[in-house]
Amino acid sequence: MDASLLPDDTRAGLPPELTVTGAVARITLRRPQQANRLAAEDLALLRGFLHEVDANDTVRVLVLAGAGRHFCAGFDLGALGAIDAGARFGELADALEAVRPITIARLHGGAFGGAADLALACDFRLGGPGGEMFVPAARIGLHFYPGGLQRFVNRLGLAMAKQVMLAGRRFDAPALLACGYLDQLLPDIDALDAAVQQLVDDLLGMAPLALLPMKQHLNAIAAGRLDPQRLAQDIARARDSADLVEGQAAWAGKRPAQFKGG
Repeated sequence: MDASLLPDDTRAGLPPELTVTGAVARITLRRPQQANRLAAEDLALLRGFLHEVDANDTVRVLVLAGAGRHFCAGFDLGALGAIDAGARFGELADALEAVRPITIARLHGGAFGGAADLALACDFRLGGPGGEMFVPAARIGLHFYPGGLQRFVNRLGLAMAKQVMLAGRRFDAPALLACGYLDQLLPDIDALDAAVQQLVDDLLGMAPLALLPMKQHLNAIAAGRLDPQRLAQDIARARDSADLVEGQAAWAGKRPAQFKGG
């Protein structure tokens, strides 16, 4: 159906939604008629979701996905003059990168503008054949925010960052896999969802006292801000844990480990 024939509230879609099932949280962007672009109020809502997930010690994995054809079209350009969109988006992406659980971006379609950085802030990015990425900041006179520039350089390299930010190149799914933006490229949506679920299951099978701190320390190393004292504390905590005893016993017994997080 043509979107112009739909009621205004239907075309606008719904705000992002957070669902939590056991150790897995899922944030779904729900404005498919607008390629899931984010309104100003969505940025604060998403920050609240991340705070809620961080405060829930049960959650170990967070999946970020979009409804409909695309992942996300970034920020609503019509609101650029109303707020400092770059600063707000940057704060959201930085918070997503720093969130305690392991994060997975399900990229079944386009990731445009700041949404390309939201996905890059996740620990893993799995995509389908319709995936593409495009950051038109320079085309519209917008200087990309500091955290996003740093992420593109640190995670994809300076040459690739210049292709994205300066040349404004549009990347299709195979190119995203080749440059390292995607961790996996799946042949269709069913395969994508199966791969996301498999990764979630694999992550839930890891020892939390090793898995979750290592995420933080790897990101800190990449950003040049490793805290050696905190790293030593986390290593000692895992070393002295009942989970290590269980993990060694499970490995020797060739059975799945039953980690308790302690």
